[in-house]
Amino acid sequence: CIMTGLAKESMPAGTTAGTPQILLAHHLKHLKLPTVLRAYVKVARECARDGVDHPRYLLRLVELELIDRERRMVERRIRAARFPAVKSFDTFDFTAIPSLNKMLVLELARCGYILRRENIIALGNSGTGKTHVALALGLAACQKGFSVAFATAASLVNQLLEARDEKRLLRLQRELQAVKLLIVDELGYVPLSPTGAELLFEVFSQRYERGSTIVTSNLPFEDWTSVLGSERLTGALLDRLTHHVSILAMNGDSYRLRQSAGRRRATAAAEQNQATPDNADPETGEIIP
Repeated sequence: CIMTGLAKESMPAGTTAGTPQILLAHHLKHLKLPTVLRAYVKVARECARDGVDHPRYLLRLVELELIDRERRMVERRIRAARFPAVKSFDTFDFTAIPSLNKMLVLELARCGYILRRENIIALGNSGTGKTHVALALGLAACQKGFSVAFATAASLVNQLLEARDEKRLLRLQRELQAVKLLIVDELGYVPLSPTGAELLFEVFSQRYERGSTIVTSNLPFEDWTSVLGSERLTGALLDRLTHHVSILAMNGDSYRLRQSAGRRRATAAAEQNQATPDNADPETGEIIP
């Protein structure tokens, strides 16, 4: 009787009462296996229909759980990165930017540079797709299992200044140092204060050979002093960023302006077609009897 009592005490609560379905649901929730809970009945019917044995039935459930768990982890990494939009290379027109090395970009999307703690700098005039490329590389990194953080240069400097004023700068710097890939977009659009430039330099310096950084800028390197305000600081920053780097040249006609002009032409053509009768000459617009 004593042994029986000990055995009962060591069993999980609820094991001795309730239907199997209720107990199974309870245990699967406790074990954090929501996909197994959601799919086990459906998969059981499929396996019974196909004559699949129990080990293969269990294998199917575990594979479904692993696939769904990886999907949820990717979604969490994407949310944590705080991308302004989710972009991929599927929607990027490489033919619009002939100066961009497509093979290099697709190789970078495999994320080997992150393992090597190397950097990427995308340089080009406004509207040529630098942010799109940076976001697509960030998405690829999330899908490969790397932590990512995204911010514009101006936004990141504001975060650093606020953290300094609130005496939590060290914590923010540690967080920025810990991510595997930091994306700093639009360096050069807004001149930085001396303090802001120094704080940004510290971020890059702390990540030097510890993590990968992507920087996009509309300015060539020789003009970065106009943003950072100091030749000494600019030289030290470029020395760290370009030690192990892939540079993406993205000069060309504005990608966004070209897309906008194309949409306007398509809209105008559609409106003209609607206004032209079916029996009108397509060139002159005259009605054909």
